[in-house]
Amino acid sequence: MPYETILYEKKGPVLTLTLNRPESLNAINPQMTEELHTALDDADADREIRAIVLTGAGRGFSAGFDIARRPDGRSSLDATGVEVAEYIHRWWARDRDSSLELMHLWHITKPIIAAVHGWVMGGGFWYALASDITIAADNSVFAQPEVRHTSNTTFLFAALAGWKAAHRYGLTGDHFDAAEALRLGLVNEVVPVDQLLPRARALAERIARVPEPSVRLNKAVTCYGLLAMGLGAGMLMNIPLSSMAHASYNAQRAELIAAMQQGGLKAFLEARDGGFRPEPFGPRSR
Repeated sequence: MPYETILYEKKGPVLTLTLNRPESLNAINPQMTEELHTALDDADADREIRAIVLTGAGRGFSAGFDIARRPDGRSSLDATGVEVAEYIHRWWARDRDSSLELMHLWHITKPIIAAVHGWVMGGGFWYALASDITIAADNSVFAQPEVRHTSNTTFLFAALAGWKAAHRYGLTGDHFDAAEALRLGLVNEVVPVDQLLPRARALAERIARVPEPSVRLNKAVTCYGLLAMGLGAGMLMNIPLSSMAHASYNAQRAELIAAMQQGGLKAFLEARDGGFRPEPFGPRSR
């Protein structure tokens, strides 16, 4: 299919999927989500593809899920005029899909290598966590700042880094750098930004030398084993709790929505994040 928000570049046994909305720091909208997961299924059905590199165009991997105003001028975070039951239902559907989409990566039979740089935020951070291998450029900045407008973290963070680390960053939304991500076990390695894609491709080509059944079955050993141990149940538990968080519209959220209505997304982010600066890590630390 023709893709508008991603780039699908097949070269030899390696497919590179690039999130391609650089003007919005690759914010993930419904169209990008649909195209990305369709592309993953297409790649899974292509016997010539042996490994997938997932990366982002422009200044970052992804700023996370797109919370900018919809065509009707309202943000999805705005509950004004919506029945409580309807608002909860909307978020239940979105958070259900979000958890299932992350788990979709584990059912793809080809290994997925996330090659991340710059901003790796929110939902973009989650895709980096859910990938089979993650290589980070040394300019990467990770965070879940959405918790500051009442939103959810992901159980994947605790599963990979332990609950102490998950709480340190999941309860504050604080930024952390690539070295901290490596220390916590969230990425496999950190490389200079100009070596990011060559390094990811070299690893993908190395995997491609291994017999296909071995790669496919050994990915399944890990992913299905983790699901059987309870990781899948933890991700499903994310759904009701995430929808409760998203639907918890209060005075603080209303103030942020008012800022967005008056000054757009930039004003929203300033109102949300201004009081948290300087960040512990990252370009906003100074």
